Amino acid sequence: MKLGKLRTTLEMIKFEHSVFALPFALTGALLAARYAGPAPAWPAWRQIAWITVAMVGARSAAMTINRIVDLQFDRLNPRTQNRPLVTGALSLQFAWVFTLLAAAVLVGAAWQLSPLALKLSPVALIVLLFYSYTKRFTAWSHMVLGFCLGMSPAAAWIAISGGFDTRMLILCAAVTLWVAGFDVLYACQDIEFDKQAGLHSIPKKFGVAQALLMARGMHAVMVVLLGQLAMSFRLPWPAFAGIVVVAVLLAYEHHLVKPKDLSRLDAAFFTVNGYISILFLIFWGAAVYVSQP
Repeated sequence: MKLGKLRTTLEMIKFEHSVFALPFALTGALLAARYAGPAPAWPAWRQIAWITVAMVGARSAAMTINRIVDLQFDRLNPRTQNRPLVTGALSLQFAWVFTLLAAAVLVGAAWQLSPLALKLSPVALIVLLFYSYTKRFTAWSHMVLGFCLGMSPAAAWIAISGGFDTRMLILCAAVTLWVAGFDVLYACQDIEFDKQAGLHSIPKKFGVAQALLMARGMHAVMVVLLGQLAMSFRLPWPAFAGIVVVAVLLAYEHHLVKPKDLSRLDAAFFTVNGYISILFLIFWGAAVYVSQP
């Protein structure tokens, strides 16, 4: 695999944005180590490393297959006509090979983590593949994308504990709504193209103004769910401080995006959400540490 093509692929899938979901997965790992075992503990460095590898492999496979599946639309959308598969900087064959290797990385990392994680890894890959087709038939594809990332805390819990705790469904739902909300914001810029191409999205179905209100509602429910999760684990004050920080950043994110002014969308989508995920991990990691007996 040529380094130049690999670098181009990583740029195409915005590899650096793996930071969005990884902190939530690591939070799931911290909670599992603290609450799932017979005695409070911390995840082993080996476990953290393999969870990170699994997350990177899963996201890389998902993003690349999305570009492959949507190639016909990327060729027509003025916003995406400079993507490597459209320009020919990358071949479809190379993209498929990269996708298969990334999927293999996920399965290999799951194998290193726990038997249950290995058994469920094909299910995760099916969900990730399914998302790429959802804009063709439902306006709620944003929720499917959210679930793709929302699975990560539960997957991390399984990786650490070898089992499952239904409380992780709360965090899964929170992450799902977080991602779906900011994907709705991002989809506002493609509303005209979606109409022309026959694709579906919440902004297309309800209009930009209503879509922004729905995204705010998703993020408001996310904050409520995080509070419920913190109470269910009886986490100390840093967890609730982290929720306040997340709420403030989400409010700022929505302040940046107006129905008639989407010029600051990239700042809201990339910068603010990166801070949200990293700060959430820091505050909740502190909460887990403080709660240690």
